[in-house]
Amino acid sequence: MTEKQEKRRKVTVLDLQEMKENGRKITMLSIPDYPLALLADSAGLDTILVGDSLAMTVLGYETTVPITLDEMLHHAKAVTRGTKYAFVVGDMPFMSNNTSERDAIINAGRFMQEAGTDAVKVEGGVNAAHIVSAIVRAGMPVVGHIGLTPQHISQLGGYKAQGTDLETGSSVIEDALAVEKAGAFAIILECVPGQISRIVTERLKIPTI
Repeated sequence: MTEKQEKRRKVTVLDLQEMKENGRKITMLSIPDYPLALLADSAGLDTILVGDSLAMTVLGYETTVPITLDEMLHHAKAVTRGTKYAFVVGDMPFMSNNTSERDAIINAGRFMQEAGTDAVKVEGGVNAAHIVSAIVRAGMPVVGHIGLTPQHISQLGGYKAQGTDLETGSSVIEDALAVEKAGAFAIILECVPGQISRIVTERLKIPTI
């Protein structure tokens, strides 16, 4: 073990907020299994996302929609076993958090209790704010996810950049503000133009990734 590794400690929500305040970029990778988690953690990654994209990259589904909560928990357990320092976020899959606030709380709790993740990720903006709020009120940290949200790919009409014109750009900003107000401690921006990302990052008090 190197001296640098000995000085490392588990990354927390407070650490990530401090990084935001100090202008330090936060590193994150989507990791699906134990071997890659070991490598990512030893490389000094700040955060690891057990993303539902593993539905396509690991399990061979055509989209992220078919993956189940139990499948996600299986992979999340493997990742947390391989992670000592990085902050691990479990991605709540399609239909695990949008049927009711009660179901969302129960399913988020399974990520925390059974898989040992440090937080959960919820896709959606204004429409998902009440779900984010419910999970946070139940005592669990939430990462928001706006812009291109693959679970809504049928509505979006394909995998394409979001917020590319005035109307949709304003919607992305509105989504970010709603998710922050709901209590998320960080937000992932996916496939959003750089100008919109900069505006969101400047306006929000919480970290953006």
